[in-house]
Amino acid sequence: MKKNMGGTDRIIRLLIAVVVVILYWQGFVEGTIAYVLLALSGIFVLTSLISFCPLYTLVGLNTCKIKE
Repeated sequence: MKKNMGGTDRIIRLLIAVVVVILYWQGFVEGTIAYVLLALSGIFVLTSLISFCPLYTLVGLNTCKIKE
């Protein structure tokens, strides 16, 4: 897998995941939407850790700085 996520994307995704987990923990988000958001947060964390987003490859996006 070729990396296609830059540092800024990774940080933003991790921050979104943390916010969703905090909202769930505090009880602001409940029910089905909570589980959907938690699943999305898990995907965000996973893609941030491996620096690869499958959706970016589908649309041809690459935010990773290329080493020359």
